[in-house]
Amino acid sequence: MPSSERPTAAERPAAVDGLVVVDKPAGWTSHDVVARSRRLLGTRRIGHAGTLDPMATGVLVLGVGRGTRLLGRLALTAKVYEATIRLGRTTTTDDAEGDPVADRPVDVGAGPLAAAMAELTGEIDQVPSSVSAVKVAGVRAYDRVRAGEEVTLAPRRVTVSRFELLARRGETDLDVVVACSSGTYIRALARDLGAALGCGAHLTALRRTEVGPFGLAEAVTLDALAEAANAAVVPLGAAVAATFPRRDVDGEQARDVAYGRRLPMLGSPGPYGVFGPDGALLALFEERDGTARPIVVFAPA
Repeated sequence: MPSSERPTAAERPAAVDGLVVVDKPAGWTSHDVVARSRRLLGTRRIGHAGTLDPMATGVLVLGVGRGTRLLGRLALTAKVYEATIRLGRTTTTDDAEGDPVADRPVDVGAGPLAAAMAELTGEIDQVPSSVSAVKVAGVRAYDRVRAGEEVTLAPRRVTVSRFELLARRGETDLDVVVACSSGTYIRALARDLGAALGCGAHLTALRRTEVGPFGLAEAVTLDALAEAANAAVVPLGAAVAATFPRRDVDGEQARDVAYGRRLPMLGSPGPYGVFGPDGALLALFEERDGTARPIVVFAPA
């Protein structure tokens, strides 16, 4: 947004605590989205969960204000992507942004393709791309590669619960859907599919359609965020009520919660949201060692 179009501090309403689900555009880093959102919402207290590469688009969950304290508690481990994999070429980054490494002819029938995709479904050991954000001795792998080092990362156990072909365009382009656990690299999945088929492959497009309970239906574009600003923020209480079980307490218990005190057990391990008699969100609680204890307190003491 040009500086002349940005709302001034006087024009901006006070930032709302909560969550924003953004439909990240291509070419933007997750940090770029956070920086833009800080300007639009008038607060520096914004964070994100689940980084997307610049090439990727789709669901990026932001925490605003006290909503940043929710990010580490949300169940965001299940993710769904739509992607395009191109057979016949390997690249330095396993995606279209890297330099070509090798081109091979593609002669892959429907049967071998289905079998190779099935082999990459379920619990698998996946080696992340060498230009991933995985840290090696405290330094990001991609920084080591840029510095001229040769990086080989250890395999990681991930779960690919769904890897299905949506369409095949010509001989080389595969439109697929992938449902997987956190830590799964879709470009590494493309690389491994190409290796299994003997022709090589790389990722040419990636769109995240779901992160935990959040999908594209809840997402707003950055242009829409610029127009609506705080109206796009799901307030803290509503965000917790939509993503966690709920426990309502009376006035005396609400005061205890505000001071970080424990509550009698309900028999639910949690986390669950605790709400006061006026419906206001007070805290997130969990139960262990015979008591219900706060893990995040939102109510002021």
